[in-house]
Amino acid sequence: MTNCLFCNYDKELIIAENKYAFAIMDKFPVNEGHTLVIPKRHFQSFFESSEEEIKAIYSLLHEVKEMLDIQYEPQGYNIGVNDGYHAGQTVMHLHVHIIPRYRGDVENPRGGIRRLKRAVVEYDG
Repeated sequence: MTNCLFCNYDKELIIAENKYAFAIMDKFPVNEGHTLVIPKRHFQSFFESSEEEIKAIYSLLHEVKEMLDIQYEPQGYNIGVNDGYHAGQTVMHLHVHIIPRYRGDVENPRGGIRRLKRAVVEYDG
């Protein structure tokens, strides 16, 4: 698509790549090292992915994790997909977030992604 942010991404900013996907640092990171893994083919939903694309994304997630482990030494990770407008997806091209987590980056990390909705309500309130 001609107006898609990820279809028109600056190729020099790619930090890892394979046949079906590439990885870039998030321009608006939640934490230091926040990275996006993006399929090269344009489609919106995780559920539209081919088996080859899922395997390529999975492979890049591991490659990126190794890079982040060396560069940032995080204590954990959140990996996630916002699938659809009502799930918070703002760029309608599938992308997987890999977010390094650090000791003390939130007061109580217990619950992780399961606390996402609660954290948004608390933040907005």
